[in-house]
Amino acid sequence: MYRDDAYANILLPRLLRERGITGRDAALATELTYGTLRLSGTLDAIIATAASRAVDRIDPPVRDALRIGTYQLLYTRVPPHAATATTVDLVRLVVPGAIGFANAVLRRVGERDRDRWLADLAPSRAADPIGHLALVHAHPPWIVRAVVDALGGSDSPEALAAADLELAADNIPAPVVLCARPGRAEAATLATESGGEPGRHSPWAVVLPGGAPGKLEAIVSGRAHVQDEGSQLVVFALLGAELSGDRDAHWLDLCAGPGGKAALLGSIGAQHGARLTATEVVEHRARLVESSVRDLPVDVFTEDGRDIGDYQDAPEGGFDRILVDAPCAGLGSLRRRPEARWRRQPSDLPSLTRLQRELLGVALRAVRPGGVVAYVTCSPHPAETRASVDSAVRRAATGPVPIEVERLDARALLPSSLGGLGDGPDVQLWPHRHGTDGMYLSILRRRVSGESLEIS
Repeated sequence: MYRDDAYANILLPRLLRERGITGRDAALATELTYGTLRLSGTLDAIIATAASRAVDRIDPPVRDALRIGTYQLLYTRVPPHAATATTVDLVRLVVPGAIGFANAVLRRVGERDRDRWLADLAPSRAADPIGHLALVHAHPPWIVRAVVDALGGSDSPEALAAADLELAADNIPAPVVLCARPGRAEAATLATESGGEPGRHSPWAVVLPGGAPGKLEAIVSGRAHVQDEGSQLVVFALLGAELSGDRDAHWLDLCAGPGGKAALLGSIGAQHGARLTATEVVEHRARLVESSVRDLPVDVFTEDGRDIGDYQDAPEGGFDRILVDAPCAGLGSLRRRPEARWRRQPSDLPSLTRLQRELLGVALRAVRPGGVVAYVTCSPHPAETRASVDSAVRRAATGPVPIEVERLDARALLPSSLGGLGDGPDVQLWPHRHGTDGMYLSILRRRVSGESLEIS
């Protein structure tokens, strides 16, 4: 199902353009591709039962065809005879000798509807809630467990009910959202131009009904860019945090690729006399940042953010505001990358959490006393959120040059339209509650020497 290790949301649009597939055909191809990838774990369980063999014992091209056929039979309104016929035709092209096998498997799949298959194969909700949610919503159990833990733990019926909604939301494609760049476009005007609607929470957001946003004049001219509302909201919170001291002119985006947040920060900085330094370690992503911030007061460096102390143009005393949008497992954006849930592994976490803590530690040293740092991940996993922040703050306080940090109440820095933000001080946004990607946000202010401070 994978080609050149590329994600489908990047590869498929290019393939459709190359082959001239448009309109309803392109929409169907997109639904079948994304839907099959997203639900492949559950589809495999059904196929294995119908085939009376493990899916890893089925030739990969035939297995892929059966996944597509099973998805059509159980998750679309494609007529069963058409779904079976097109799948058998596909098998005929790739492995002609498997036609009879494919036809028999699909016939058995079609003997039950989706609800019956899930009821027959899923573990009991009472006996194994994690396994039940994993099969019903097509997520690996380790991700289900992380979501449940972030919502309150498997001992809480409320957390399990919320996880049910959240995992279901991961299987609904995310809307296309624009960000109207302050000083260049207004959200209301952009909504009229694009046929969209203003976002629910961000003052810069416009939600599109669909289509290809890259063709919009506002995108081409640099008046707007595509950006989830949750990403806009973490910038909103960072810029709304009160600083100690008068200076507010030097900002830093420590992990800037591909450039959406840097463009928003740069647009606002242009209005307020602030300049942004943006760092990105991956060269091609740094080039994307440069493209995104063209004509804005932003300096882009292709550097590891952990080396920020080596920059010659770092402001005296430190930066005033720093965004640490740390690399993470991306569990909060699974609705955008349908196959990501199957490609990520728990073994990815140790290196990611180590990097997150190092980056946040660097930010706490690079921010000036009285300045603020926003730590952000697009993941609700407790190891990447609370644990990473707790560890970095603790290490900063006990380092060779102790740094004391105040953990601000991020809830107070977000629009009042947002509800369900928990007990604070940090915030976890959820697709099922807020309609955004699953963004985690912690706002930290570095203590000014001699300042009385209550550390959360």
